[in-house]
Amino acid sequence: MTTPASGTLYGVGLGPGAPDLITLRAARLIEGARVVAYPTLAGGASFARAIAADLIAPTAREIVMDVPMTVERGPAQAAYDAGAAQIAQALEAGEDVVCLCEGDPFFYGSFMYLFARLEAHHRVEIVPGVTSLTAAAAAARRPLAARNERLTVLPGPLPEAELRARIEGAESVAIMKLGRHFPKVRAVIEDLGLTAHATYVERATLEAEVVRPLADAPDTAPYFSMIILTKGADPWL
Repeated sequence: MTTPASGTLYGVGLGPGAPDLITLRAARLIEGARVVAYPTLAGGASFARAIAADLIAPTAREIVMDVPMTVERGPAQAAYDAGAAQIAQALEAGEDVVCLCEGDPFFYGSFMYLFARLEAHHRVEIVPGVTSLTAAAAAARRPLAARNERLTVLPGPLPEAELRARIEGAESVAIMKLGRHFPKVRAVIEDLGLTAHATYVERATLEAEVVRPLADAPDTAPYFSMIILTKGADPWL
């Protein structure tokens, strides 16, 4: 159970990358934070911290969680275990902790792994953020769904056969986490005859943003890229 002296853990969504898409609530919490936690990938710089850098006080203590980029889940789980232990120590000392999360904490957000480890014994609040999904749709100028249309969100690492089946049965599709899986995803869409219905979006809201018809997309894609695919006539017209 949470003790009265325990601090609060805030899982704060930062949006897709542009700092001016941070919500007012998130900005207020980050500016007032004495302890800030965030993940890094494989020892690199933290994208989450970079988004919020201008809001973090110089005196804030920072808890850095280095999450290895491996197919095996064990090393990443160990990193979240270690990060959760450091955060718990701060909370039990009565300190609030603001954990930075790219996009939205509960939409493919890394914060959910900390939430699973800490929420049973500590006070946790979630601050939603603008998702990469909605940011990419805005950049592509493609509404995601209208009326009774169904939206299907798929991760690029899915097996080829499952991607094909789910795209075939969908009305509006967003395919995320492309990276090294981009050639496979692109080939599936081409084989289904849907390339003309698909838009490629890379690094939405950032200066390096790329928006192109899938047919004109580059040969390789970063992790922060997405395909928006809408079939048939525009239902919002």
